[in-house]
Amino acid sequence: MELLSSLQTEPYSSQTSPNISLAMPFTRPHFTCSTLKKTTLLQPQQLPLSPRPLLFAIVGPVSGGATGEGFTFTISPTNQRFRVSSSDHYLGLFNPINEGNFSNHVFAVEFDTVKSQALFRDIDENHVGIDINSLKSNASATASYYDHTNKSRVQVNLDSGSRIQAWVDYDGAHKIVNVTICPFNLPKPSRPLLSHSIDLSPILEEFMYVGFSSSTGKPTASHYILGWSFQMGIEAPPLDLSKIPFPPKRGSRSPELRKKGIEIGGLSSLVTLVLLMGAIIFSLWMLRKAKLADALEDWELDFPHRFRYKDLYIATKGFTESQILGKGGFGCVYKGVLPNTKEEVAVKRISHNSKQGLKEFVAEVATLGKLRHRHLVHLQGWCKRKDDLLLVYDYMSNGSLDTFLFEVKKSLDWGQRFRILKEISSGLLYLHEEWEQVVVHRDVKANNVLLDANMTARLGDFGLAKLYEHGKNPSTTHVVGTVGYIAPELSYTGKATASSDVYAYGALLLEVACGRRPVDASVSSGGVVILQEWVGDCYQRGQIFEVVDPKLGDFYAKEEMELVLKVGLLCSQLAPQARPNMRQVNRYLGGFDPLPDIDVLHVVVVDAGLVDAVSHSHPSSVGVMSTGSLRCGR
Repeated sequence: MELLSSLQTEPYSSQTSPNISLAMPFTRPHFTCSTLKKTTLLQPQQLPLSPRPLLFAIVGPVSGGATGEGFTFTISPTNQRFRVSSSDHYLGLFNPINEGNFSNHVFAVEFDTVKSQALFRDIDENHVGIDINSLKSNASATASYYDHTNKSRVQVNLDSGSRIQAWVDYDGAHKIVNVTICPFNLPKPSRPLLSHSIDLSPILEEFMYVGFSSSTGKPTASHYILGWSFQMGIEAPPLDLSKIPFPPKRGSRSPELRKKGIEIGGLSSLVTLVLLMGAIIFSLWMLRKAKLADALEDWELDFPHRFRYKDLYIATKGFTESQILGKGGFGCVYKGVLPNTKEEVAVKRISHNSKQGLKEFVAEVATLGKLRHRHLVHLQGWCKRKDDLLLVYDYMSNGSLDTFLFEVKKSLDWGQRFRILKEISSGLLYLHEEWEQVVVHRDVKANNVLLDANMTARLGDFGLAKLYEHGKNPSTTHVVGTVGYIAPELSYTGKATASSDVYAYGALLLEVACGRRPVDASVSSGGVVILQEWVGDCYQRGQIFEVVDPKLGDFYAKEEMELVLKVGLLCSQLAPQARPNMRQVNRYLGGFDPLPDIDVLHVVVVDAGLVDAVSHSHPSSVGVMSTGSLRCGR
């Protein structure tokens, strides 16, 4: 195929219609186009369609001999269809399967140089036709123009190699398509070659492509679009006809054309390379997008506050090590900054090998997402992607109470400690009695008491929570918690209850007051110290203030300190029924009710086997207990 170099290009407004200029021949088959809005085409106030002439030339291989197929001016809803279109008689527009289908939504004007009587009932080998969804023309006529002077029609040979003008007008108000042609050096004839009444509204969709389609058969031909100007509703910008080039003569190639062909060939190669690189980049982007995509299951649609995995991935910088706030038995917690709101959050990513499965995850999302209390860490939302289970919580900028108790540089005064203990007591009361269902936390400890920017305490990490209806007996096959906080009855009942939370809270009370862990196996302790046993012994000897955290010195209120230590011992009673509930604990700490007598003989003494296990592990190890067994380690 030959390539013509010079075209007339005019600027267009994006509010009207596309600027389309073509500088390439058609391959076999080929389609080149731009987009157009149907609304623009069909609005009555903008009609009729008013283009300047289309200037083209068809150059066959041998004068007077057989020539290739013609070309079409086309309006189509997509430019992808032409990749599967057929050549030869189908002009690169349709194929034997889709030819004639109304679903094509194609309008075309054909300039045909081959007679296809059997397929499309063509009238001759030199005609112009108006086509709707098929190459069986709705209207057609031999290529000619009206000579106003002689009042007669003059035939135009489409494949003569001469420059030819063509006008395609659509009057939307009267719903008429007019097609007019004439040689290059003549003005537009007063009468059109074809005038066909048709409403294009059902054919055109909201967005359409406008362009040209062509193909050749065994005999070849070159189809040249020398220039065109297109506009909707108003007169199209004029073409500078002095700049319209001549097509090459039949069977010749000028040096200038060969040079231009080389230049265009090189440019085409460069464009192809750029497109190939773009396709590779696009494929990689789509692959990454698919990797971060969310696949929703039916049950997920029932629960609100779902985060996109992509947003959480960006927020946590790809779940990098540098963003980890802490690690636990069920996975890691990452600091994140949501890309849209820039809000800081904590993202809990449950481990793939975690024993907490989908059922527990769904329960946590469905239920705990509804909990609202000023001293509970708010569960903002969730996300599930394949095996990744993610929970999004409020970010607590001051970290955990555990850090302040056991890092010298971050010590708390007594007023802060006492306030924090009462705040956590309030949060537990809400979980046990004030919400519509009973929620047993099952892992109350200093490490799960989180402090916000104002040092307000909130109880967090509901990954171990067990939900059950009021009035029903909870049941679980495994008891999960942290050594030193686990109530003794769990080792043989395997049932977590609100009373076992009270026991853990009692251990927390003693821990905060004494500055020691419930089971202290540190070197400074001189051995393994069981906190409840030690405090009980000092209380029985009347020397209870010996257990006070040395970092406090004498700067504490003795009445409050004694109250906290006694409530801690009361919550540590061996029998669950001897322990107060959280409402009673709240009243004791608030000074509303007097404390009952405490029988230190019934304060829990931790099993020696447990002491031995803790002495060989980290002081805050997580224990998973089932009946008659204990496993330590994080």
